[in-house]
Amino acid sequence: MKIGVLALQGAFAEHIKMLEKLGVESFEIRKKNDLDNAVNNNGIDGLIIPGGESTVIGKLLYDLDLFDDIKNLILNGLPVFGTCAGLILLAKEIENDNRSYFGVMDIKVRRNAYGRQLGSFFTKSEFKGIGVIPMTFIRAPYILDVGENVEILSKVDGNIVAARENNILVTSYHPELNTDLNVHKFFIKMCDEVKK
Repeated sequence: MKIGVLALQGAFAEHIKMLEKLGVESFEIRKKNDLDNAVNNNGIDGLIIPGGESTVIGKLLYDLDLFDDIKNLILNGLPVFGTCAGLILLAKEIENDNRSYFGVMDIKVRRNAYGRQLGSFFTKSEFKGIGVIPMTFIRAPYILDVGENVEILSKVDGNIVAARENNILVTSYHPELNTDLNVHKFFIKMCDEVKK
């Protein structure tokens, strides 16, 4: 099992630490060569797109010629886990923004949904199939609407903050900023299912 972590900007190091704690091998994707080598050697079983600035990460994906390759891998079934900005990058539609990035998940999202004042907060809430887990939100988006094949996994105050569609998992919050490993375990299980 080997997980690629997009390491262009944002909280990628924290995801790598979580994978280490689970005994899962990972590698950073900083340039096209990192991804190409992994794909050519069957060395990628999943991909994590971390939180950060979605517009910055989106621009870098194009500048570094990574965008099309990653999108094709996701469309071909590679399991992908997007947190916060990663969720925005994977969404089909972004409210008040005519841009879409990968556009591979049938969800509509609201960027900076909690506003500047609330910016960041911590709570605990239910994650379907896991139980109550800690959730750290940092200028987070949330999901406004989901397509019929999207499974809602978590809600906070009536807002959708975690969901899955086939090989795609997203959370509005940052599970990598807490000590609870359950969401990462959930993603690794997704990767295992595809591998079998």
